Amino acid sequence: MDNKSYEIYFGDDILKSSNYILEKYIKDKSIIIVYDKALEKHLKLLSVSLSNIPKKLVTVGVNSGEKSKSLKEYSLLNEKLIEKGVDRKSILVAFGGGVIGDLVGFVASTMLRGIDFIQIPTTLLAQVDSSIGGKTGVNSIYGKNLIGSFHQPIAVLSDANVLKSLNSRELISGYAEIIKHALIKDKMFFEWLTKYGEDVINGNNKLRIEAIYKACNIKRKIVQEDEFERGERALLNLGHTFGHAIESYINYDGSVLHGEAVSVGIILAYKLALEIGSTSSKEYDIVLNHFKTVGLPTSIKQLTDKITSKNKLWQLMQNDKKFSNGKLSFIIPEKIGQVRIRNDISSEVILSLLNKEIEND
Repeated sequence: MDNKSYEIYFGDDILKSSNYILEKYIKDKSIIIVYDKALEKHLKLLSVSLSNIPKKLVTVGVNSGEKSKSLKEYSLLNEKLIEKGVDRKSILVAFGGGVIGDLVGFVASTMLRGIDFIQIPTTLLAQVDSSIGGKTGVNSIYGKNLIGSFHQPIAVLSDANVLKSLNSRELISGYAEIIKHALIKDKMFFEWLTKYGEDVINGNNKLRIEAIYKACNIKRKIVQEDEFERGERALLNLGHTFGHAIESYINYDGSVLHGEAVSVGIILAYKLALEIGSTSSKEYDIVLNHFKTVGLPTSIKQLTDKITSKNKLWQLMQNDKKFSNGKLSFIIPEKIGQVRIRNDISSEVILSLLNKEIEND
């Protein structure tokens, strides 16, 4: 992956220094910043900082929320960029959370058969997960992220100071992806999070930057070995088979954040691991207690009362990208810091688990 490698810049209040950091990428180029409309204040800071470097700088706003991760918005954004004069040497800048990053990355991968883009993630979830690894795409009515491509950014700039504008719910949602990385690959990091996780969520920027760095480093190593998810990269989907189905069930209506769905999905993966004897009740209790301590949701009922049918949820799970050759792959925990890909779990076991979770199908 050497030819696809790129720099990831971390720091506190480095957005105002983005001109120095990004100059080598954007000097004398045409830049189009595609931003979340909720970030007008931060956009001004970024635009002023970058204004004297590119040959041309224009901005395009996109509405917040998962509804913008659609083929309709993808088509509209393509037309807007063409109207703005995008060319093959233009660079797109994705300035927003995971929705913006995924959408802009997908547009960049197909615009004029592929142009460069830079990620400037503004949510904790995007900084630790979706901005890294080159997965781009939009949602289908049948499921999350079913339409997309692999397209690596040329750089990622993560400013911890921007996270101060997030509410506690958004921060906890992002923390779900941090803890996910620890559960997949790093028991020592998990133990570090049990000591400092609440401080990371509550605004200790030094610890927050350290947590972001540790989580990103885990993902970086996995992606370098398996860029196109033909093997180990699938481990990063811990909790996502359940989580994506939850989001799809409620039609991405905004009432459940992605990290919240993943949080519940991780606990369901642990419950499934208990059912099939893959993990111990001691390991499960340790994980569950930490989730509860930091305020992560641990059950579907905690998230929403809109999910009432185990059969519909199971059907949506089968629409997932991880369903192939008639089998659904699950990322199953074994020990803290160790998970395994399994595609031999019967539908009866899954449906029984979902029935216990929902109880009123």
